[in-house]
Amino acid sequence: MTQKIKTAIIGSGNIGTDLMIKIAESSDVLDVGCVIGIDPDSEGLAMARARGFATSHDGIEGAQKLDVWNDVKVVFDATSAYVHAKHAAICEAEGKQMVDLTPAAIGPYCVPVVNMDAHLDAPNVNMVTCGGQATIPMVYAVTRVSDNVPYAEIVASVSSRSAGPGTRANIDEFTRTTAKGIEDVGGAAKGKAIIILNPADPPMIMRDTVYAFSVGGDKDDIRKSVADMVADVQAYVPGYRLKQDVQFEDFSGNNKLYIPGLGTFEGTKVTIFLEVEGAGHYLPKYAGNLDIMTSAGMGTAEAIARKRFGLS
Repeated sequence: MTQKIKTAIIGSGNIGTDLMIKIAESSDVLDVGCVIGIDPDSEGLAMARARGFATSHDGIEGAQKLDVWNDVKVVFDATSAYVHAKHAAICEAEGKQMVDLTPAAIGPYCVPVVNMDAHLDAPNVNMVTCGGQATIPMVYAVTRVSDNVPYAEIVASVSSRSAGPGTRANIDEFTRTTAKGIEDVGGAAKGKAIIILNPADPPMIMRDTVYAFSVGGDKDDIRKSVADMVADVQAYVPGYRLKQDVQFEDFSGNNKLYIPGLGTFEGTKVTIFLEVEGAGHYLPKYAGNLDIMTSAGMGTAEAIARKRFGLS
């Protein structure tokens, strides 16, 4: 049996707890070493203790006092953007790999199906946001078969019940980081991101809408590229799917598209409707935003472990 790499999860909220369960139940190369929080009564820490994992309710400083901390090679940060810099500095000083699930974006952006191999040597990789993990692959699917994409916009709608305090505190960072990821990873010249926390009861499944303006792209090529990318994402998030066929609207001649601040363009507006059903590891399956984020983070950490520590 392959020896597993010890990991630490900072953050015992929705994302951290879902990640803990996912690693414990499905990873062949990662092992949960400890779970770190700041609320001794949190459900996530209680679940970690019930599974026999070491825990700290005194943050990363408390975790450093745990016997298992010295064995930890990979640290996941599932807290919030404003405290990630402190966690990153501590882990970098101790030579621990950081996988950042906050929108702090200190390290390079990583969207596994687009640029997994590009940053496996970086000491800190950023998983953008749940909305970014869902939509950036679709933007890239359009840009890779177009001459250029001058503008792309995404709207990520998630159940309010799936958004914990860390997510709510990071709304501004979510929009900025996702928009930048649309540009840097998705390949659009200009990106915009909007998040909606939907309070509907019963809770709604994660839904995402992607608008990308393609210059020089063939519609059949775009359809195939999108379908191929959906299949690639489904390899680690089976509940990721198109809600309906890709939509096209042409702009040319006297009907050019004017984008404020960018200019006038001829081309095709591509609209892609997605939904993401979660695996139900922690919250019910409507919380696809948890599943796509933790699956991407775990997959990236596994790839780093295989390359850096020689695991098979």
